[in-house]
Order: sequence, then C-alpha cells, then structure tokens
Amino acid sequence: MVGGGSSAYVIAEIGLNHNGDVEIAKRLIDVAARAGANAVKFQKRTPEISTPEHMRDVPRETPWGTMTYLDYRRRVEFDRGQYIEVGDYATLHGLDWFASPWDVPSVDFLEDLNVVAHKVASASLTDTELLEAIRETGKPVILSTGMSTMEQIDRAMGVLNTDRVILLHATSTYPMEPEEANLRMISTLRDRYAGVPVGYSGHERGLQISLAAVALGAVAVERHITLDRTMWGSDHAASLEPAGLEHLVRDIRVIEAALGDGVKRVFPGEQAPMAKLRRVGA
Repeated sequence: MVGGGSSAYVIAEIGLNHNGDVEIAKRLIDVAARAGANAVKFQKRTPEISTPEHMRDVPRETPWGTMTYLDYRRRVEFDRGQYIEVGDYATLHGLDWFASPWDVPSVDFLEDLNVVAHKVASASLTDTELLEAIRETGKPVILSTGMSTMEQIDRAMGVLNTDRVILLHATSTYPMEPEEANLRMISTLRDRYAGVPVGYSGHERGLQISLAAVALGAVAVERHITLDRTMWGSDHAASLEPAGLEHLVRDIRVIEAALGDGVKRVFPGEQAPMAKLRRVGA
C-alpha cells in the first residue's frame, strides 16, 4: 500500500548504475535492503527503439572503449536471464522490484517477468503509445512528472485512466539545485488530482530536500543509489551512496513519527515538567 496513512514507500533507483554488471546490481540491492528501502527500480530499453535518432552515432567514451551511443546503450542493458537473476535476488531480500520501460517491447518484456508495477520516467510522460501499453497491463503505475507542463500531466493521466497510479513530483536536472526543487508542487498535484497519492523523485545532492518532501506529505520517495558517486556513468553524481540511503530511510521514519496526528494532547513526558513548573491550574 502507498498512501492512505502508510509509511512512505522508499524506492532505491538502481537505474543503469549497475553499468551492465549483475554483481554490481546485486551489491546495490544489498545496499537497498540493508537501508530498509521498500523497492529497487531499474530501467529497461530496447536500444534500437528508445535511442533518439540524432544520438545513435554520437561517439561515447566508456570503460569499454570509444563506441557509439547506441552501442553503449546495448552494452549496459540486462537480458532476460540477467533480469531474472537480479529480480529473484531482490525478492529474496524482501524488496519489490520493477523498472521504467522506455518503449512498448520493454513493457512486454517486463510483463513476462511479472513485475509488481510499471514506472513511467519523466522523459516518457508524453509517449502516448507507451502509456497505453502500460495501461493495458492493469498494473499499478508510478508516473514521474519532471520536464513536463500541467497540460502534459493532465493528458498523461487521461491516457492512463486508472485509479492505480502514484504521481511523483520531480525536476529532471542532474544534479538538481535547491532553487529548482519547487516542493510546493506536491500539494499542487495532490489538490489537482484528488485521491491520487503524490510522492517525490529527487535528483539533488544530499538529503534535506527529500526529507522536506516527506514533511510536506510525500507518500513515496525515489532516489538514485550508487556504490560510489565517482563511478563512471551519467547518474552516479546525483545518486546516494550506501550511508546516504541508510540515513535517508532512518530520517524519513523519524519525520513520520514526529508528524503525529494533529490532535492536541498532554503527553506522558509532559506530566513531570507540568507538576514542577505550572503554578496555576486550569
């Protein structure tokens, strides 16, 4: 369950930070499980479809030598056997696992592996064909809203046409500066789409903004994770290292406990100070 008074659902975004290596992916799953996250998330692409035409032949320097951007995308994709291996590993560690499909064949690929949900990346919010394919699965949908206008979000919600959707406020800058966080969008989305759980997907450095999002009512938090921010790859710099994820989950739970229920009462811990300090009774 997400929302409805449940604890914030923490998604550890592995994405492509495994760099095409199953063992790195398993180590990141270990990190997520140890920190107390609820889920790990990957990204699934069919490179020949999802790679923009103008990017395909652009040279890319990689740990495996210089290659085209398209070949790099192929190099870091997990195949079915590798996804089964990491998915089973996540399940055995008590974690939900799912991915962001970037094209329709990737939806079918993930459905064959029986993922628990589908995540729509901010970049895919305007891909109507992809949204329709995800809608047809009947699975819960997590929709990130970075790089999008309200009109585009309205249209995406109309295409999905499901009550099994979670919206994530996001700003798609890597890494994101505080001035671009715009956390008041959490309440804006909650008011606009009544009854839809609203969370936060962060790409900032540090923890403060994600923690503030929880204090403002975010029911889910997604953050990229890495073994080391200095590793090669485009998302590592905006990711949390293991200690950072542990602190994030710990502090989210503290904030949730501290928010309380809004009902004024005299707590047991106040009884002794009241007896000592209050001179005039009610």
